[in-house]
Order: sequence, then structure tokens, then C-alpha cells
Amino acid sequence: MLAPGSTIGIVGGGQLGRMLAMAAARLGYRIAILEPQADCPAAQVANRQIVAAYDDPAALAELASISAVVTYEFENVPVEAAEALAVRVPVLPPPRALEVSQDRLIEKQFLNGIGIDTAPFLAVDSDAGLASALQAFGGNGVLKTRRMGYDGKGQRVFRNMESGSYAGVFEAMGSTPLILEGLISFAREISVIGARGADGEVVTYTPAENVHRDGILHTSTTPAAISATTVDMARAAAASILDALGYVGVIGVEFFVLDDGSLLVNEIAPRVHNSGHWTEAACVVSQFEQHIRAVAGLALGDTRRHSNCVMENLIGDDVARLPGLVAEPDVMVHLYGKAESRPGRKMGHFTRLTGRISHD
Repeated sequence: MLAPGSTIGIVGGGQLGRMLAMAAARLGYRIAILEPQADCPAAQVANRQIVAAYDDPAALAELASISAVVTYEFENVPVEAAEALAVRVPVLPPPRALEVSQDRLIEKQFLNGIGIDTAPFLAVDSDAGLASALQAFGGNGVLKTRRMGYDGKGQRVFRNMESGSYAGVFEAMGSTPLILEGLISFAREISVIGARGADGEVVTYTPAENVHRDGILHTSTTPAAISATTVDMARAAAASILDALGYVGVIGVEFFVLDDGSLLVNEIAPRVHNSGHWTEAACVVSQFEQHIRAVAGLALGDTRRHSNCVMENLIGDDVARLPGLVAEPDVMVHLYGKAESRPGRKMGHFTRLTGRISHD
């Protein structure tokens, strides 16, 4: 267990790092951020920022020298950087989680390998490979870059295209390894936030139902409109993933819910997750505190919620809604300290509590 006053290093300085830093401060920990952008959202509430690239050897050595443990706030941290840190200081979640989640093909192979269903998929490395894969999937599919890409970026949807010319598609997608996923008809999208402690204890939060706009999460509503059986299956799948990775920390697992209530995992995120921001307002222990508890070796907290709720992202100029939102009852607002509002940029979020729950 880390003693209060110890320093936790965080690779990445965005809004997730910001909220982790705030949770750590409540538990008496200091925070050091490694982030190339000065005055980033996390640095505004941290004790120290190392302004350098994520893979800068000197910066990594400095972060390791001042930290009792290092974690990260986004999944595109270079695996080599995490492994270099792990030689000097514990890195949690383990670098293996980054390795699995950074490549969509490896991720789906991992999930299927532990008995968790996903959409069908095929690797695509050329225009001819795309034509063959689309034919195998009846002309329908979602073409994605295997690495990087978020909030709908690096994706292209094909419908009813069993034949035709695909010349130039591979180049247009960056001439980088791709994956074609079968187009799934689903009833809704949900996610589960789970956590695993160093002792192997696993806890999960209530599944949230997610709605996306233009590839970006718009709202997360808790509880999701799913059966108790589907809830149990989602929680069990998250626990299986955590255990298989020897994970320590918080993870986000996104699912498609099919018409019969069965589940397909869409993707995993080895970090605190946008669809879990509601826990900040509706639970005694938020996903951010839960992550700090896990990496610090503390007991995991209760995941029960005290209210139903809807979390909504504030995108771009939505931040101008602040005066009206703070005037509403039962609304918690969190802005991220970003100086410039841009279309598609997450500037903050708010959570509206919609109904108290009694656990008596």
C-alpha cells in the first residue's frame, strides 16, 4: 500500500488524467504528469508536470525516479515507453493491457481466445484484401485502422458492396494495417466499468447505455435498459478480461447488445472511461478514485450508485451551456480547463441525477 504523500506518476495530461489527479489528492497522494503540452488539463491540478514526449528516455527516467507507481490515462501510450518505465517502477495497469488494446486485430483475437464473442473480423492489408473480406461478409462491414483512431476517426462503413472496385481505399486509409469488422445489427450499446485490485478482487459498476453522435459519445444513461441476465453477462465478461490480463486498475468494456439480449464486445479501454464519468456524481467512490485505490494498493470501494442518472458530454461550443446547467438542481458539471473550444472537442461533461435509489 502506498503511504499518503507518495507520488503517483501519470503518463498523459488530458481530462482523464485531470480527474485522476483530483481523486488522488483527496486520498493524500501527490501527482506527477508526463505530457508534452504545457498547462494541459491534468497539470492544472497536479503537483508537477514533466513537459516532454511520452517516449523521451530522460523524461521517463525522471518520472520513474519520483514516482512510487506509474499509471496512464490513454491507451496509445507507446508500449515501449511503458515497458521502459516498468524496469524501474511498477506500471499499472500492466503494459500487456496496452499491447492488447492498441491493435484491434490483436484485441479481438485476445477476446475470442478467452471465450468472449465479438463481431466477425478479418485483417485487411490491400484493396484486394478488402474486396475479399467484404465478399466474405456479404458486402457489409466497418473498415477500421488497426491502430490509433478514436471517437469514430479512422473508420469507413460499407453496405451492400459484395463486388466492385476498391482501388485506392487502402491508400486513402493511410496505407496502414486495417481490420474489417462485420456490420452488426444491435439493439443498443452499453459499457461496463470494472476494476481489479492487486489482490485479484474485482468490482464492476452498473452498466450504462450509450448514445453516440458523429462517432463521439453523447450520453451515458444508468441503468441501461437491459435484462438482469444481460447485466450479469456484461459484468462477468468484464471480470474475465481483467483476470486474463492480470490487470490492476479500472477498465472500460464496450458492448453491443443484440435483440435477444446476448452480447458482443466492441472494444476495451485500459483506463478510466468516458462512459463512466457518471460515477463521479452518482457513486460514493467514482471510477477515478477506484483507479487510484487499485494502483495504490488500497481496498476497492463500493460500486453501488445512489441515483439513476444521465451523463452528457459538452462538445465544442456546448461549453456555453454552463450558466444554465449550474442553475439546475441535481446537476453536477465538470469542465476540463481547455483554453480553446473546437468542433468535436470534449470540453467537459455534466451528470443529471434522475431518481434516488434506496438500498435499505
